[in-house]
Amino acid sequence: MLQILTQNEREQIHNTALRILEEVGVMVRDKRVYAKLLDAGADPHPKTPDALYFPAGMVKKHMEMCPKSFTVKDRKDNVTELKSGAGALYYTSNGTLYTRGTSKKAVDIGEKEFMDFIRVSDKLENVHGVVGTSIIEYPPGARDFVGFRLMAQNTYKHLRPCIYTPRGVDAIIEMADVILDGKSLADNMFFTLGYSIVSPLTWSETALDLMIRSSGHKIPFMINSEPMAGGTSPVTLAGSLASADAEVISGIVINQVLEPGRPCIYNAGFAHVFDMMTTIVLTGAPENALLQTAGAEMAAYHNLPCASWCLSDSNMLDSQASYEKLTTLMAHVLGKVNMVWGIGNIETSKTISPEVAVIDNELIGCSERFARGIIVDEERLAFDTIKEVGFSGSFLGTDNTLDFYREELRNSRLPSRVNRLIWVEKGSKSIEERAENVVNGILSKEPESYLSGTQMDKLMGIQKRYIDRM
Repeated sequence: MLQILTQNEREQIHNTALRILEEVGVMVRDKRVYAKLLDAGADPHPKTPDALYFPAGMVKKHMEMCPKSFTVKDRKDNVTELKSGAGALYYTSNGTLYTRGTSKKAVDIGEKEFMDFIRVSDKLENVHGVVGTSIIEYPPGARDFVGFRLMAQNTYKHLRPCIYTPRGVDAIIEMADVILDGKSLADNMFFTLGYSIVSPLTWSETALDLMIRSSGHKIPFMINSEPMAGGTSPVTLAGSLASADAEVISGIVINQVLEPGRPCIYNAGFAHVFDMMTTIVLTGAPENALLQTAGAEMAAYHNLPCASWCLSDSNMLDSQASYEKLTTLMAHVLGKVNMVWGIGNIETSKTISPEVAVIDNELIGCSERFARGIIVDEERLAFDTIKEVGFSGSFLGTDNTLDFYREELRNSRLPSRVNRLIWVEKGSKSIEERAENVVNGILSKEPESYLSGTQMDKLMGIQKRYIDRM
């Protein structure tokens, strides 16, 4: 397991975060939440009307209310317990642009593009969840619940809608009741929610209204800090981590005040780095991998489930996209991040691509195999088999090979693992071309619907009603 921070360093970062909360404070731009926090022990800022100080005692009390583990599901009843140190779930990510193959062009994400991307993600074995995005044909205030409906229609996997207006969550909760067809949401948590604080240290009206509207259902809430080292947070990585820890903790406290016992996902992993040379915000640099892994270690310090993302700053599917993805992905796997976003995502989270998702799926398999390491026990040391084969012969036909080859050796058809003659006979295809073939194969088949006709009618009715009210 990779370690970036010692226990003493984690403690130093957290103590600095507590000082930030107690001496700098947090902007809370909702009068209802502001009042509830005052009642819960926060102190008003003497100079800034919307700001509050969070005393250490108040923080400790409400952090203790937050569950240390909880379960999520998909719609095939696969259950995963999220807790610190457990394995990872891999999710796609949102964006505004869509590209195919190695094209250097991208288009706005429309309904067809998003549906195609979901359909491909649905068939990738290492992708466990699909994230909503902005769909160009619909009004901005409808894109969250329309995206939720499209995801539910085209995949059974766990759903993570991105909320664009607080009313969107009202529609999504209504839609969830239709999708579950009478089953309890509390027992079938097939979607989660979340929102980002505005760094530095500002909770917006939209974020706080979303927390209020989604309270009362025990819907897990991902609390995102997105520090930009050198921009909205200190350029020093330790300072950015302290700021992020304070921001995530403030979100946990607010959620516990609004709904005691609500599951929260600690996310200091949506970290950025401000490139002083280009003024571009980076997500695929080595510093990002450090911040993301250290963010998971801070979550472990608090004994909470965590999230992060693996991204690339490349504008297309190329070597940069893959090496940056592998760098951040391997850091996530070794750092024990519970929920990893970014599958199929490039250009600093602006662009999604089904071919990128196919290659990311391969990178996940390789990274997970590496992280499993080498098991050393009597059977795997295989002395009796070595003795039996001796100096001549092959291990291919032994019981030991039959028993362990699937477990020990990862097999994949995506990489080229043939000699040049066979490779040429098969068309001399690059891995990008083979990924495109995979995507084309999935999309050439009849779309699979995960909703009944009755459910679709009800969801379209909810969608129309909310759009008509705009």
